[in-house]
Amino acid sequence: MSIVLPFGKRQAATPIDWNALYADHIGRIFNFFRYRVGDEATAEDLTAVTFEKAWVKRKQFRGDADSFTHWLYAIARNVANDHFRTRPDTVALDETLNLTTGSNLGEAVARRIEFIQLVHAINQLPERERDVIVLKYGADLNNRQIARQLDLSESNVGSILHRTIQKLRLQLEQKDE
Repeated sequence: MSIVLPFGKRQAATPIDWNALYADHIGRIFNFFRYRVGDEATAEDLTAVTFEKAWVKRKQFRGDADSFTHWLYAIARNVANDHFRTRPDTVALDETLNLTTGSNLGEAVARRIEFIQLVHAINQLPERERDVIVLKYGADLNNRQIARQLDLSESNVGSILHRTIQKLRLQLEQKDE
């Protein structure tokens, strides 16, 4: 399905392929939520809510494919904020592990615990630092896209990333001790 986007009052509208945009962004939005909530089932639900809201509001969208990314992540961040306002921020380990038998079970459990600890540490960060980390590593956006999304300079994004990664490493190393 195509969406027709108007660019000003005098210019002709430019169609944008909704299916292509969905296909391009579904994995990134899912990972954005996965890094925020730590639970794949919840991440899937929040991804669905995000695209549902985008679909409902699609006729109000004004811009091109590049601005669509900005618009979609603004919706995703609002959905995440709504989620954390209305639900507790705890994740039950037995709900998130897909336990299987085999020799790698211990490794799978250890990785899952590490990921849950990382998500918990990310969620303890101030909002700006948390958004930069999740957009970079969860949504796989580059620094320029993050800067545009958060109204920061590209160099500021790089500085925030560097400091926040150091902070997270230190925090996680202290938990290991």
